[in-house]
Amino acid sequence: MSFIDQQLECKAVGRELPGAAKTLLLDNISFEVRKAEVLGVLGPSGAGKSTLLRLLNRLDEPTSGMILLDGQDYRSLPPRALRRRVGMIMQRAYLFPGTVAENVRFGPMQHGLTITDREIEDLLEQVGLAGYGARDSATLSGGEAQRVAITRALANTPEVLLLDEPTSALDEQSKQGVETLLESLIRRRGLTCVWVTHDAAQAARMADSVLLLEAGRIVKFGPAAEVLPSAAPTTAADVAKSRELRDA
Repeated sequence: MSFIDQQLECKAVGRELPGAAKTLLLDNISFEVRKAEVLGVLGPSGAGKSTLLRLLNRLDEPTSGMILLDGQDYRSLPPRALRRRVGMIMQRAYLFPGTVAENVRFGPMQHGLTITDREIEDLLEQVGLAGYGARDSATLSGGEAQRVAITRALANTPEVLLLDEPTSALDEQSKQGVETLLESLIRRRGLTCVWVTHDAAQAARMADSVLLLEAGRIVKFGPAAEVLPSAAPTTAADVAKSRELRDA
């Protein structure tokens, strides 16, 4: 794979907590994500999924190995500049007190960028929230709040989007709506994505390739159709269990 195609790469990345008894959170993690590709990251609780996303957004630093963005070492990029290029959407939408438009504007402001009211309204229309700019963020439903969080991330025009279980805190109807919205936005904008989920069926629907983590190590990495068979287990734990049965 050349740097022309490659957007995001981890090379033998490790992360451990310092102390007398060192805790290994990630061990020898290596993978690549092509431009406009969606990588699904699956694994049980404690597998290291969120730790990986924190490294990819430079909220934490790897203890070993290297992370590359378009072939450039993460460590050579100022964190603020990196986070404009690499957006992140969390499991729960953390909105600030104020209007929806103020929340959307906050992202670009952090990077010294300006965004007009018209541009904010256009973004809100794209996520199904036309006319919501003046709404108080405290009055929004869970699904609406997550759509605002998505809009805030998109306002920075990122190249890469990190998704930390963005639908797991929503009811089924809101989950389906947000998932459909994300799929449309990702494909239309050509975004490179790392999508963390516990739901193997969701990964099968959304991801081009899948990385299966267990106890901080890669169990399997490859095209979604190979990592997740057509009769995909429902949860990441079931994926690991089915792998154990196949290997027995």
